[in-house]
Amino acid sequence: MIGFLRGILVQKHPPALLLDVHGVGYEVDAPMSTFYNLPEIGAEVTLLTHLSIREDAHSLYGFSTDTERALFRTLIKVNGIGAKLALGILSGLSTEEFCRSIEQQDTQRLVRLPGVGKKTAERLIVELRDRLPEWGGGPLSGAPAVPRVAANPSEEALSALVALGFRPQDAQTLIKSVDDIDHRSSEEIIRLALKSAAR
Repeated sequence: MIGFLRGILVQKHPPALLLDVHGVGYEVDAPMSTFYNLPEIGAEVTLLTHLSIREDAHSLYGFSTDTERALFRTLIKVNGIGAKLALGILSGLSTEEFCRSIEQQDTQRLVRLPGVGKKTAERLIVELRDRLPEWGGGPLSGAPAVPRVAANPSEEALSALVALGFRPQDAQTLIKSVDDIDHRSSEEIIRLALKSAAR
């Protein structure tokens, strides 16, 4: 099991990033909550990881906090919740907001997440309401987030939202709802679009 990676951030195209660890490039998928804490390209970063091994793929998932990783691991144990959907949930709500939604049995808030329908929301509540631990822990790396100007932040944000499970037309609508979009990085557009989706 690969517990964490420390290396140079080479690329970040949400939800995927590329990390150079002593000359080996690791492709890692991460939730947007982790992307918001990433340093600029070329800086060193440390990510906690979860390795998923299937017959057709070995996939690495990265997280800036132990809390995020713990919730991810809890989510993928729920029947019908795969890694992609778990990343979408972590991208749409903070761990605290998600736990609060489960405790309050707030299906309305959960169904606003990409890929979560009413039945999935109800299953999450039933299976997790007695299993959510008291998580703690802050960012593993103290590096502040530095906005990166993408070649086309809107298109990059659109791709990221689709990769997180939104239908293309819904993702486009969310992006159009972002104010002052021409002066924002792709990470800012994604964060504001996800906030809009959660309302």
